Amino acid sequence: MNRSVYSLKKAGSFKNLHLTTENLADPQKDEVQISVKAIGLNFADIFAIQGLYSATPKGIFIPGLEFSGMIHKVGKDVTDYKIGDRVMGVTRFGAYADFLNIDADYVFRLPEDWSFSEGAAFPVQAITAYYALFNLGDLRASDTVLIHSAAGGVGLLANRLAKKAGAYTIGTVSSVEKIELLKKENYDAYIVRDKNFENNLQQAIKGRELNLILECIGGEIFKTGYKLLTPMGRIVVYGAATFAQNLNSPNPLKLLWKYLNRPVLDPLKMMSENKSVMAFNLIWLYDKKAFLKSVFREVVNQNLQQPLVGHEFEFKNMMQALELFRSGKTSGKVIVKV
Repeated sequence: MNRSVYSLKKAGSFKNLHLTTENLADPQKDEVQISVKAIGLNFADIFAIQGLYSATPKGIFIPGLEFSGMIHKVGKDVTDYKIGDRVMGVTRFGAYADFLNIDADYVFRLPEDWSFSEGAAFPVQAITAYYALFNLGDLRASDTVLIHSAAGGVGLLANRLAKKAGAYTIGTVSSVEKIELLKKENYDAYIVRDKNFENNLQQAIKGRELNLILECIGGEIFKTGYKLLTPMGRIVVYGAATFAQNLNSPNPLKLLWKYLNRPVLDPLKMMSENKSVMAFNLIWLYDKKAFLKSVFREVVNQNLQQPLVGHEFEFKNMMQALELFRSGKTSGKVIVKV
C-alpha cells in the first residue's frame, strides 16, 4: 500500500523536510500496522531534523517518536491486538506518517475516554517524567522538586506524578503568560526564568531543601539549580533547550559558544558537596522493551487524568506545527492530526 510521510534526505535543516509518498509493506509476524490518527511533537524531533541529535539515523529518515491510531493490520504472531483497536505507541523515529508498521510491544491500548490527540500526547512524556522522577530521582513524599518547562508535556505530567507522591513542586516557565496554567495544574510555586531567576527560586523554595531537579534547559539555569541543590540532592538531565534555535538551520558559531560555555562539574567537588547529577536519553532505552513496558504500566497505574493538548494542527500543516513548537510559545502538547 502507499502511505504519506514527512521525510528528510539529510538532517540539518527544516528546509529538507518534505511530504512524500512511498510504499509500505505488510507488517511482519510480530508487528502491527497502524492507521495513524495523531502525532505528538517532541524536542527530539527538532534536534533530529537540525542534525543535532546523536541518535538520528544516517541518510533518509522519517522523524517522530509517538503516535496514536487504530490497528489496520496484524502480523500472524500478534495475539494481543485485533483490527480496529484504538492504540497509542512509541517508535524510534518514523511517526510522521499516516500509516506505519511497528513491533506490537511498543503499542499500548488507548483508554476509552481518551481522544487520539490525548493518546499521542502521553507515551513519551509519561515515560520520561516517571523515569526521571522515580527510577533515577528517587522522589519521596517530603521532597521539593523543581520542574523546568513546567507548562510543557513532560512538565505537566511530572507535576501530576510528583503531587500524587506528596512532593512540593516548583515549576519554571519562559514567560509570565504561562503562569496561569501552572496555577490550574496545582503547582505549589511557579517562577519565570528571567534575570532574577536565582532570587525568585530561593523565595519559591521558602526555606525548604531543594531535593530534586528535572533539568531540560542547561546553561546558567543548570548552574543556578545546582548551586541551590541541597546535600544529597539530585539533578536528572533529560534535555538541553538552551541549544535549541528557532532557525531553519542551526547557527554553528552560537552552538559552539554555548558548547564551550556549558556547565562543567568536578567530581571531587561533587563528592564534597554530596550532590548528584544523572542524565538519560529515552531513545536509548528503546531496545529495553520489557523495561519500557514496565515503566509504562507503572504510569498507567497512577490513574492520571488525560494529558493537556495545547495545540492541534492538520497533517498538511506539519511545518506550521513545527514552527510554533520550536518557538517556545506553546503550552501543553503540540499535536498533528492525521
